[in-house]
Amino acid sequence: MSSIANIKSPVATEMENFEQKFRASMKSSVPLLDKITQYIVRRKGKQLRPMFVFLSAKLCGEINDATYRAAALIELLHTATLVHDDVVDDSNMRRGFFSVNALWKNKIAVLVGDYLLSSGLLLSINNGDFHLLKIVSEAVREMSEGELLQIEKARRLDIAEPVYFEIIRQKTASLIASCCMSGAASVTTDEEVQKKMHQFGELTGIAFQLKDDLFDYGSKNDIGKPTGIDIKEKKMTLPLIFALNNATKADKRNIINLVKHHNEEPEKVAEVIAFVHASGGIDYARERMYEYRKKALDLLAEFPESPARKSLHDLVLYTTEREK
Repeated sequence: MSSIANIKSPVATEMENFEQKFRASMKSSVPLLDKITQYIVRRKGKQLRPMFVFLSAKLCGEINDATYRAAALIELLHTATLVHDDVVDDSNMRRGFFSVNALWKNKIAVLVGDYLLSSGLLLSINNGDFHLLKIVSEAVREMSEGELLQIEKARRLDIAEPVYFEIIRQKTASLIASCCMSGAASVTTDEEVQKKMHQFGELTGIAFQLKDDLFDYGSKNDIGKPTGIDIKEKKMTLPLIFALNNATKADKRNIINLVKHHNEEPEKVAEVIAFVHASGGIDYARERMYEYRKKALDLLAEFPESPARKSLHDLVLYTTEREK
């Protein structure tokens, strides 16, 4: 599997330039705000989202200033949702760092999220990037809907497979789809190409989330050390949905009872995990992940061969074969 550095290579220079431009887009004359936004920039992850934007742009045309603004808009709006999510979830950690609300309390965290959101909106409006703003705003709206749909369904722990796929399409895939579509929209007005890139991103995002679901149950070589975090949070993921759909009434009742009322007890969580493994839920979810990955790669293969296409191909493989 290619490393992130290799995947990034066709757009490495642009990604470096982007970092400076992104910092500039968050600058504020309020010292406290400036301190917090600089802290946020320092704890950045692998930067997969800007990478999807730049590689999609390079696949469809020539990277330009609008591409940088598309990447900044996505990062600003996405970071705003993460800051707000940490408040909603009462979470103290994010990517191994303290969350904004853990260091500066909820009130400040909510205001920082609002500031990042408005910075993204103004960046687009001041440059007339209304088409990019529409793409990304639609994704943020879908992410909110997906999150609320999941909360609503978690109360009953009774999610049908189509509802699960709708939740992950909205919560996870919509953002990756908007990265790919806005990258394309920054370099071409061809709506068919833009739609194709949106579809590619959506398929990749669904495969990405299925991989995330599998982590909760440990890998084939790592069955002894699964985390069970989703179970503790009463999240219905595909391996568990499949297991429940194929269980006897008694088993189904028992497992739902464990997830609902004993999700804080390690031995009970382990019982749920063992049940999911025994039912074939892991293999089923893995098969579905490969199915979505293949659809994404088949769509990508319709574009002319180029270093950007090769990197996007490798990025799809990376998202489904990563170890964390």
